[in-house]
Amino acid sequence: MVVYIIPAVLTLLVGLNPLVTGNFIWKTVSAIHMFFCIVWAISLAYYLLLHTQRNILHEEEGRELFGLLIITAWMSLCHSSSKNPVGGRIQLATAILIALFPFISWVYIYTNKEMRSSWPTHCKTVI
Repeated sequence: MVVYIIPAVLTLLVGLNPLVTGNFIWKTVSAIHMFFCIVWAISLAYYLLLHTQRNILHEEEGRELFGLLIITAWMSLCHSSSKNPVGGRIQLATAILIALFPFISWVYIYTNKEMRSSWPTHCKTVI
């Protein structure tokens, strides 16, 4: 849970004051958090490489891996915005893609009949 609270607070601070990304404490906390997310993502990827028997998205560790990658990409985007607080087209496009990725993934998985057929029973009755 802490892995999600820290970037949420850091992002909230950026929303309240975009220039906070130039603050030493903000940059240090975000850099340390990104480091731990990358290390954790590498360990999850290694675990999945050795133990995955089904689709990676069917595994709890696979979904956690994608969450860590989203967090790392988002924090990296915020971290790099201190150089250009106004942002550019590439940063805006990246932010939009990161924000829409979970929704697009869900739509793909939900509409893919082959993936749905291998869902556990409790997942088939959710929607």
